[in-house]
Amino acid sequence: MSERVRARVLLLIGDDAELTTEHRGADDPERVPVGRLITETGIPRARLVGADLVAVIGNGGELERFERVDGADGLH
Repeated sequence: MSERVRARVLLLIGDDAELTTEHRGADDPERVPVGRLITETGIPRARLVGADLVAVIGNGGELERFERVDGADGLH
């Protein structure tokens, strides 16, 4: 079963984005390709920094996908 957690984009470094989740803080952020975030969320590159997202984490702990926070995601 997948887990849905909040994620926040901290910064962009070239073609990668660093983001935090409840499992990974700012001292050890996740690194994800910017293109993936743009494709999966529809948020343009210029608006990614500071964006709040929903990260869907698979059974093995891998980041399956990202979704735009819409207020109806059930996460607080």
